[in-house]
Amino acid sequence: MFHVNDYVVYGLTGVCQITDIRKDEYISSNETQYYVLNPVYNNNMTIKVPVNSQSIMMRAVISKHDAMSLIAAMPEIKTVWIDNEKQRTADFKAALKSGNHENWVKIIKTLYLEKKARSASGRKLTKTDEDILNEAEKQLNQELSIALDISCDAVGSYIIKHIKKK
Repeated sequence: MFHVNDYVVYGLTGVCQITDIRKDEYISSNETQYYVLNPVYNNNMTIKVPVNSQSIMMRAVISKHDAMSLIAAMPEIKTVWIDNEKQRTADFKAALKSGNHENWVKIIKTLYLEKKARSASGRKLTKTDEDILNEAEKQLNQELSIALDISCDAVGSYIIKHIKKK
């Protein structure tokens, strides 16, 4: 169970802080306990999630130690290009939803290299690939910013700095 002020990752909403845990009475006079979540990077939203829900993807934010281990492992994480655009989109979207950091890094590395290669020949990524790349970067940067206690904008340079140290 999570506690008030804990940071969690809630689906593709991203990093949220638990601001309250309360019981509300709804249908059939059943009292249900809820986490009240406020997305860290979207102040205009509040989310209520049942504490005992099994169908909702919510997990604790990665620890600083695990974040540093992930960054150290980034150079060895393999890319996963898929030629079939529909299959690539489906696989990458599933990887995004998985909440798995290594999958996010695979997506980012793969699409970044593809973007670079296409740019060299005067072409661009497809809109779908660009959107997936942006979402993967957003998810990873938000979570690492909380774990490392740095701003979201500083995550990219932090990663580069620590990879170059190796």
